[in-house]
Amino acid sequence: MDKQIICRLRDINRAISELEHHFLQKFELNINEAMLLCTLKEKSKLSSSAVAEALGITTSNASKVIASAEKKNLISRNLCKEDKRQMFFSLTTMGKEKIETLHHEKIALPDILKEIV
Repeated sequence: MDKQIICRLRDINRAISELEHHFLQKFELNINEAMLLCTLKEKSKLSSSAVAEALGITTSNASKVIASAEKKNLISRNLCKEDKRQMFFSLTTMGKEKIETLHHEKIALPDILKEIV
């Protein structure tokens, strides 16, 4: 593998970590929680497995992200009407307000991420 690629990936990873630190300080959200809110705004309701797929994370990590967002009252858990074993997640009013804040806020991306976005 090309050494330059590894170094570039290291720099991208570091930039994402810096961005996540910024998110935690400014919005009290980590990147996965922010992506969950964005996804639920677009899809309105999703199962935990659909959340995992949409965010590109494992179902175990999705469960952690969901639990954290629920604890912050940003999403709610709803039983499926047809199958009571199935859960769906959707934005709460507070979650809708938080994602709107994120959409209207100027988020400073590290330079290396500006090249990608």
